Amino acid sequence: MYFRTQLALAQQHAADLRAQADAHRLATAAKPPVELRARLGWTLVEVGLRLAAAPKPVVA
Repeated sequence: MYFRTQLALAQQHAADLRAQADAHRLATAAKPPVELRARLGWTLVEVGLRLAAAPKPVVA
């Protein structure tokens, strides 16, 4: 009786691990490419620097 319970628990644990591995595999495949993320980040930095360096109008 004890061995059947242990076997059932081991099988359930193995199924859970397989499901987690599948979820991780799908999440990893869905990530955008790193180079796109880096390019977008540097573009945002460039835009921010241009906004910071823009001449401010003088109020008379």
